[in-house]
Amino acid sequence: MDRGDTLRRARDKARATRGPLRIATVVVCVLAGFMMATGALASRGNDLRPARTTQLAALVQAEADRADQLARTAANLRSEVDGLARTRADDAGGPAVADLTAAAERADSVPVSGPALTVTLRDAPASVQPAGVDADLLIVHQQDIQAVVNALWAGGAEAMTIQGQRLSSRTGIKCVGNTVVLHGVPYAPPYRITAIGDVAQLEEALRNSDYLRLYRQYVDAYRLGYDVARAGRVEMPAYAGPAEFTHAEVTR
Repeated sequence: MDRGDTLRRARDKARATRGPLRIATVVVCVLAGFMMATGALASRGNDLRPARTTQLAALVQAEADRADQLARTAANLRSEVDGLARTRADDAGGPAVADLTAAAERADSVPVSGPALTVTLRDAPASVQPAGVDADLLIVHQQDIQAVVNALWAGGAEAMTIQGQRLSSRTGIKCVGNTVVLHGVPYAPPYRITAIGDVAQLEEALRNSDYLRLYRQYVDAYRLGYDVARAGRVEMPAYAGPAEFTHAEVTR
């Protein structure tokens, strides 16, 4: 057998095995694509590893607890500073004490009490899934909470809390995922906004809010939660959020 015959036989053998090899490659690629598509549909964009999900949830809770503890520590230190300031004001005389007390009240840095109104906002039940309606319209957002807060301030609210945290002019309300962050602490619904003031005026302010009038239409159509109740006389803590300012402007 010469060298030419050997080469021809090798080529014929390679040609005979090339077809089954191509078929096997196609089958492997199809199976891999099917497995990836199935995993993507099952996860819906989430991690399928439950241990990691649990760890992330624990991390969020740990950070929330840490932020809450830091807020309490800051409030205690602020109380000590206020006490020292009052002591110095006592040494300076009566008018200084009155001025300091008034300034503390304007800064929301002292506890207050009085008749109050509570507004509770909730997401629509999970069973409510109307066709053609964006799911984002079925949950409470930052702007919904802000609309209630603005209406209550406009109605003459003297002090206010969200989830028990005292609000001030320095308070920012932010949406992060499906939670609302207040003073660095995340909260999940239901959201409770309580305001001290003339209860009848506060109720009227809520009724007259254009934004809340539209919001109540969604309440009727999709069962979003919106409850308004008189809370009797309540006590509110002093503001315990951050005290730093990044911008200030004199108004007349």
